[in-house]
Amino acid sequence: MHGRSTLIAAIWISLLGGCQQRTEERPSRAPAAADYLQVARLPDAWSGGARLVPVHTPKGDFRVWVKRTGNNPKLKLLLLHGGPGATHDYFEAFDSFLPAAGVEYYYYDQLGSGRSDRPDDDDLWTTARFVEEVEQVRQAIGADKSNFCLLGHSWGGILAMEYALAHQDELKCLVISNMMASIPAYNEYAGTVLKPQMAPAKLALIEQLEKSGKTDDPRYMGTLMPEFYEKHILRRPAAEWPEPVTYSFDPAHMNQHIYVLMQGPSEMSASGRLERWDRFADLKRITVPALVISGKYDTMDPAYLARMSKELPKGELLATNGGHMAFYDDQPAYFAGLTKFLAKFR
Repeated sequence: MHGRSTLIAAIWISLLGGCQQRTEERPSRAPAAADYLQVARLPDAWSGGARLVPVHTPKGDFRVWVKRTGNNPKLKLLLLHGGPGATHDYFEAFDSFLPAAGVEYYYYDQLGSGRSDRPDDDDLWTTARFVEEVEQVRQAIGADKSNFCLLGHSWGGILAMEYALAHQDELKCLVISNMMASIPAYNEYAGTVLKPQMAPAKLALIEQLEKSGKTDDPRYMGTLMPEFYEKHILRRPAAEWPEPVTYSFDPAHMNQHIYVLMQGPSEMSASGRLERWDRFADLKRITVPALVISGKYDTMDPAYLARMSKELPKGELLATNGGHMAFYDDQPAYFAGLTKFLAKFR
């Protein structure tokens, strides 16, 4: 959820002739490099895969920025970034891993952020409206039940779960990366586990600045960066954070208004329009294969994410030793597990 500096070959059981047999489904091979790079005939090839996709809303028509990498008609992976209000850029580590795995994937700036249009209308910033935006992007990239997979990280995980509940008839697989299925449960974890890890005097300063509405005070981020972000968001010194991460959450690029409206002003709990969001009881209705990714040091409770993977009828768990951005601070585990999961669908 965080914004400012702030994603196994399967064993299938089939019944044949009334007898239960165990058969192993072998992952299909990745497309040959020549096929994966054969993009000349794709309609977006002339622009390097980037384009503005029109989206229709109750408040007017706008455009969102989307960029394709690779060519695999059997697997189109759409990446849903966090925030809300951040940009796709922090996903750019995926460039080092997904092409070799033969995954056709799409970067996408949600409406209101990054290179997409930025309308000034608070009626647009609702989960349901964002879900319908994702559905329109799906149609624009030519994805359907036969090839469409979603990966949502942080707030993008909320959006991915909501999309699956509304449109899973168009989904092939789902990845929920570093996001709990309940904001009340997240807030409880933050209050009982994360906050007590901070030195009492520093926590008191953070809470006092939040209470007084002074989160722009330099002491706020000056305290949170070493005491919270470097321990739970991306587990490296901030000076070593990759440029795509700092770009995504730079106030010059991120839409702070959407972030505060939906997530709330605090960096250590969530409020805003999402404060009562809770879908844990509905996870059992998501019947497509789903991978839940957790981080040992994440802001999201890893034990809770493990329970989510069991609640999903076809759920799997990928537990990493990273933080909220495990695709940077535990890349070997994150991408080995992710590409192994995706290999079943390519």
